[in-house]
Amino acid sequence: MTLKTTVYFLRKSLCHDMRCISENVRRCCSNQPNKRDHSFKRSPFVPPADSKHDWIGPPHRLSNLRPIIYQIPENETELEKQLRILRQETEDWNHAFWTNQNITFNKSKEAFILSQLKEKGMTEKDEKGRKRSLHSEEMAVFYKHFLDENCIRHNNYNKEWYRRNFTITLLMGRVAFHKLWRMFAEKAG
Repeated sequence: MTLKTTVYFLRKSLCHDMRCISENVRRCCSNQPNKRDHSFKRSPFVPPADSKHDWIGPPHRLSNLRPIIYQIPENETELEKQLRILRQETEDWNHAFWTNQNITFNKSKEAFILSQLKEKGMTEKDEKGRKRSLHSEEMAVFYKHFLDENCIRHNNYNKEWYRRNFTITLLMGRVAFHKLWRMFAEKAG
């Protein structure tokens, strides 16, 4: 097979992959509103414009996830921009999900503990003013109930998470391939 034939088949398969990835990105982004959801607080920190790296912050107090600010490279191509935006949207989506999930979990847990203590005729605090807790066997009942109650939500989250990561991985592959292609074109030209 000649070099021209190889290049032809590579371009043809790449164009097909590009159409598939573009459809996945549109589908992935269509679940998101055009405006970002700012109902949760993000770090006000903005890295310097000349930064050459992604910036990763400390864990968020509600989501327990580390926020990431993706570096915008000089001469960013449209494909690289598409990848960066999709990664940031996925970060924001993930952060919003876990913030909401953790708040719901903590409220449900507190309500369960209070109801169990009330059933036993106990108050929320002991004689020394310390907060009472339940034994692990008693809490296991709550954990099982919470997981059963949120099973569909977690399954939907996992499906969306895998779909988004698959799309991101394909885009990363395309970006790497285009960089390699440019490097070979520059050497040949």
